[in-house]
Amino acid sequence: MRQKVLWLCLIAASVLAAFSLDGCGKKADKGLEKVTYRLKWLFNISVVGDLYTDVHGIFAERGLRVTIKEGGPERDAIKELELGHAQYGVASADQVIRAVSKGAPVVVIAQLFQANPLQWIYRPDKTRIEGPDDLKGKTIGITYGGNDETIMRALLSKYKIMNNEVTFFSVRYDYTPFYEGEVDLWPIYQNAEGVVIGEKLRKAGEQVSFFNPDTFGIRFVANSVITTEHIWKERPGTTQNFVRALLQGWREALDPANREKAVATVHQFDKDTPMNIVRKQLAATRMLMKPPPGTAIGKIDVEAWKQTERIMLGQKLIAAPVSVERILRRCIKSRSDFIRLPNPE
Repeated sequence: MRQKVLWLCLIAASVLAAFSLDGCGKKADKGLEKVTYRLKWLFNISVVGDLYTDVHGIFAERGLRVTIKEGGPERDAIKELELGHAQYGVASADQVIRAVSKGAPVVVIAQLFQANPLQWIYRPDKTRIEGPDDLKGKTIGITYGGNDETIMRALLSKYKIMNNEVTFFSVRYDYTPFYEGEVDLWPIYQNAEGVVIGEKLRKAGEQVSFFNPDTFGIRFVANSVITTEHIWKERPGTTQNFVRALLQGWREALDPANREKAVATVHQFDKDTPMNIVRKQLAATRMLMKPPPGTAIGKIDVEAWKQTERIMLGQKLIAAPVSVERILRRCIKSRSDFIRLPNPE
């Protein structure tokens, strides 16, 4: 009988505890405005600032309860914005420009990467690349229909390199052709796969370098934060709070002083990547996010957007200009709102 009473007391205590936690959760959420944020890709180092902002309560400090959803090949942030399934999202400039050319009411409110992380990895001891002309005679991996194809074709055109002067290799998810030397240059995201592949090659005694089209004048904008014209006009306060919180989170995540907190945050969602690799990925991401001196993280590079549009027009990826200036919106205007990126560690 005594054991039965004790068992009932334990159940009652558990129920009370669960009720109390639920109550506290509801109380904490009371007054917070709910929004959904759809990312472009999976949870990894490239979204460290997005995750950090949520995990460390920065959105909540701005009065927001944000549901962050992973992206991926089957997820389209722009479509979800149009359907009202998300209020904010992440998309690359080519995705935005294509969508706008078809009438999508999308606007850009911040630019995350100041340099495109999409680059080509190669072995400098076997493949000498000092400039675009050195691409002649090389086998270059591209994803047909992907923005890496668009970027590479733009670079070849800029430097008057004919298609028959290089050999294109159709890229899949299998890196074997690059590892075995069948392909000289392989497209990767330099801050993510670039770190992983680079480590493997170095352990095998091989050298690693990256060919960056941005260095040679091809400024093709990568991930940016987007919303719809409707949200921009009807919920300006929400949008201001969202952007301010997000950029503060990115600034803190990339601050060398917060390195271990940022690494732990990413590892919480990306457990397959060892923490020592995440640390190196974070350092690489910091350099790609770094804005020009004196400007804020999240700065929209208007000239780079214009060049991206010209590239897409030149390759007939869009039928007519979309006048990118009209889709670029700046949510943070006062100097007191500037969030600068700290110096690299």
